[in-house]
Amino acid sequence: MARQLDASRIIDTSEKLHRRVSERFPDSSLSGVAKELQSVALEAAAVSRWLARPIRTLRALVAGCVALLAAVIWVAASEVRFDAQVSTFQELVPFLESLINDVVFIGIGVYFLVGVELRIKRDRAQKALHVLRSLAHIVDMHQLTKDPERLLVPGPDTESSPHREMTAFELTRYLDYCSEILSIISKIAAVYVQHFEDSVTVSAASDVETLTVGLTRKIWQKIMLLDRLVGPSSTTRA
Repeated sequence: MARQLDASRIIDTSEKLHRRVSERFPDSSLSGVAKELQSVALEAAAVSRWLARPIRTLRALVAGCVALLAAVIWVAASEVRFDAQVSTFQELVPFLESLINDVVFIGIGVYFLVGVELRIKRDRAQKALHVLRSLAHIVDMHQLTKDPERLLVPGPDTESSPHREMTAFELTRYLDYCSEILSIISKIAAVYVQHFEDSVTVSAASDVETLTVGLTRKIWQKIMLLDRLVGPSSTTRA
């Protein structure tokens, strides 16, 4: 039983969706969005594999730096002679303070070096998730003026009114494609964190999913309104 998202299946789904949108609405801007989604899905598969692999060169450099710091501490500690340099407790206190400060600063340095790989991967994942957020808002802009109520109550248009030439069937398909694009966006976000368990990145991916779910809910309210106003027979999926 499958327990992980298959990036190749998401790529196949995005490719088929692009073809469907292009065939139904050729030369439409939504077709361009679907094409961009296909490119993002391909990039996501590559980035997900990169996030899952350790950066061995970086880890070797970090290990070398940590070993160098440890060697510096060892050499410094080995050269200290308490009997010769410290004769009273008052003289010992400044030495202990200096030693504690050195240990703290070195500890901070080690912590920084150990977290370099995580920060590099997090930064790349965050940039990829930002692209998904932008793409989701672009989809929302495309469905913004697709108002099903105008099919029953056309009314007079103003000079700045958007062109509404779609039939009930075409409008339903358009809105359905928008919801499918949003669904794929949320799945791509999940791919990024599938093998990268960073709490900050997981939270960002969850935010993308929450965003797409909210936008999809708005779209399906319009589709349900179409079914009620026009009838299921006029909005049959294809």
